[in-house]
Amino acid sequence: MTVRVRFAPSPTGYLHIGGARTALFNWMFARKHGGKFILRIEDTDQKRYVEGAVEAIKDGLTWLGIDWDEGPDKGGSFGPYVQTMRSSLYLTWANRLLDMGHAYKCFCSAEELDEMRKEQTEKKLPLGYDRRCRILTEEEIKKRENETDGFVIRFKMPMDGTTVVKDMIRGEIPYENKQINDAVLLKSDGLPTYHLANVIDDHFMEITHIMRADEWINTAPLHIHLYQAFGWDMPDYAHLPLVMNPSGKGKLSKRSQGFDDSGTEVLVRVDEFEKAGMLPEAVVNFLANVGWNFGEDQEKFTMEEAIPKFNLEDINPAPSQLPYSKLDWLNSKYIQEMSDADLAKALKPYLDAEGLEVTDEALLAIVPAMKVRLKRLTDGEEMLQFLSKDEVFAPEAEKLAHKKIADPLNAIMKARDLIAGLAEFSVETLSAGLSALGEKVTDNEKAGPFLGLMRYAVTGQPVSPPLYESAFALGKESTLERLDRCIELLK
Repeated sequence: MTVRVRFAPSPTGYLHIGGARTALFNWMFARKHGGKFILRIEDTDQKRYVEGAVEAIKDGLTWLGIDWDEGPDKGGSFGPYVQTMRSSLYLTWANRLLDMGHAYKCFCSAEELDEMRKEQTEKKLPLGYDRRCRILTEEEIKKRENETDGFVIRFKMPMDGTTVVKDMIRGEIPYENKQINDAVLLKSDGLPTYHLANVIDDHFMEITHIMRADEWINTAPLHIHLYQAFGWDMPDYAHLPLVMNPSGKGKLSKRSQGFDDSGTEVLVRVDEFEKAGMLPEAVVNFLANVGWNFGEDQEKFTMEEAIPKFNLEDINPAPSQLPYSKLDWLNSKYIQEMSDADLAKALKPYLDAEGLEVTDEALLAIVPAMKVRLKRLTDGEEMLQFLSKDEVFAPEAEKLAHKKIADPLNAIMKARDLIAGLAEFSVETLSAGLSALGEKVTDNEKAGPFLGLMRYAVTGQPVSPPLYESAFALGKESTLERLDRCIELLK
């Protein structure tokens, strides 16, 4: 058997990080077993369709490194992979259920259903469709067809007995059939609901394993009976643990965005992680730790390392909170492993967005000194703000002093003359010249205090990359201009 799994998002908005976790686990399972990972777009809820959402979903998966073998843009032998392009298939099989006596036409209007729910609430009865159209005679059905504009098709759920859901993560879960409603399969507009479409699609796309969020677990009994009604073999089920918000109260949702009680930033959309300066390798590592454990007390690992170890049976069914506190740590580790050239390339778009002009040569020179200090790529913007236009350079006189430097004005003037006289302006010549000068102008003949003073004089920032790299990135002319301004300030 060839393993075939799918990720089937609805294009109702951005790619949620919980959905990305579902996609990741499906992808890891397929890759481990040499199977196929399918992307299917479930767009039958046209009222909630968001323009551009399909591209946003695909972009998010691509950024994370989750590639699909079949899908809307790649094709495949089981397409089309967009549900609104498969509507005739759903209509055919919905009518087949009618013909076999497993479904019925429901003519209830929205007003009737509202009145029914109101009455159930007042009488404290269980809420849900009361099956009034299930018992209509043939004559009543024909009459209602002539009197109403349309109808939906509902499934005839067994009204007694028990349905057992066999889940690869949770074991066997029994459900009383009488507690399950006769769900709508085909809407009055001719489009299917999730229940009908996903069962038909999973069958005809030969899906072998269904891995989805546990919020869908209560629909599994209905889907089991649909498979049985059609006479089809069922895929294996695995309902993944709920992704909770940081407080542990309720699932992670758009309302969770912002900062939690500990001050940790909570990101919900996949594109937010990229904007926040996270690396995709760190984010997928982060997601793989949600509900699954690599083992060996190892939290940092690559997908190449994780895939051979990935087993559905090892997933913890308990709700999981995203370990946001560990994400920055993971991200910093991946940043430190990058080559200087790759890190410079990754930083450049963030710097450009902030209007920070820095040459490739200067950025390459400054990256090694920054690397161990970066938790996110966006941290580079703050550290390199001194490279922006001179009007933001505003050093304070009291910060241009140090108790071990008797005459800071004289020290900066000497540094200015030294730099102006350099035939070659480089990190190496700056290091040699300023280090030697620092030993002469400090009381204890140690260059440290002087170099700290000079770094502030050049950048105007309390936190910045080391002096030599900062001055080189700034350039000789701008460095001299800034030292002149500090000299005037001290005078």
